[in-house]
Amino acid sequence: MPILKNFQFTPSLFFRNKHFNTLYRYYRSTIQIDYKGERLKTLDKDFIDLDISSVQSKKAILAIHGLEGSSNSSYIKSLTHIANQQNYDVIAMNLRGCSGVPNLFLSSYHSGKTSDLLEVIQYIEQKKIYKSIHIVGYSLGGNLALKLMGESINSLPKIVKSAVAISTPCDLEGGAKELNTFSNSLYQFKFLKTLKNKVKLQYKKNPISSINLKRVLNTKSLVEYDAFFTAPINGFKNATDYYTQSSCKQFLKDIRKPCLLISSLDDPFLNDDCYPFDEAKKSEFFHLLTTKYGGHVGFSSSFNAKNNFWLENKILDFIKKH
Repeated sequence: MPILKNFQFTPSLFFRNKHFNTLYRYYRSTIQIDYKGERLKTLDKDFIDLDISSVQSKKAILAIHGLEGSSNSSYIKSLTHIANQQNYDVIAMNLRGCSGVPNLFLSSYHSGKTSDLLEVIQYIEQKKIYKSIHIVGYSLGGNLALKLMGESINSLPKIVKSAVAISTPCDLEGGAKELNTFSNSLYQFKFLKTLKNKVKLQYKKNPISSINLKRVLNTKSLVEYDAFFTAPINGFKNATDYYTQSSCKQFLKDIRKPCLLISSLDDPFLNDDCYPFDEAKKSEFFHLLTTKYGGHVGFSSSFNAKNNFWLENKILDFIKKH
């Protein structure tokens, strides 16, 4: 039932190109945010860095970046800018290894590691500052948000009121295979470069016999990287097992709080399996909004910066209803 059609997002000519829109968002970074940093010590004796932009509100947005992003990703800063203007504090969660400070262990974050997200929510709740938390996740972060909302219906803190996901590969295997195409080689190369650098650095401090470092550093695709590193370091049998267990798509039917997924139909990172139309039709709580254009976490419409907050306003419109 909750499939939303939008005809208002009509970008100018250049921005109708999916790659241009994707790259423009990635490199556009004119907004500066004055964050206050906090470090959460995790139960496994590691840490997660949070960056907070506060307007002294009782309402908070917990923002989660995508693969190899951070609180300084342009989409996180754009959300923070608009959310602060509309009286929401923003807590930007840096996934392990993404804050600019190396974590303590070789294992890091992955698309299904919702335990870290839940630990952050519990930490925020215990501080008793906020009356409500709304989760906003981008790409990989969106998978974490939707997976948590579906798998934790009996344990999710009541302070969490809603979640919004953007450009999310709801079927991780489909998304990984789509990235492993010639037209997406630039994106894949960049992801692999930073992922490998982190593994190389951490392996010197934490060598583990089950990980073949040379093989990891020689991987040519994210599928290979997940097979030789992500899966074994996190206890999965192989890459397929990792994708199967971690994809949020299977959890959407169990969602019992308002959730929204915003995805562009021209997203270069997503294949057909990543768009959960059937799940949205059958759900009372999970909403799906698709646009014709937008690229991957792009949704810019022109070179005029003032016209490029369509996505942020859509996110806030949904959150305000809940």
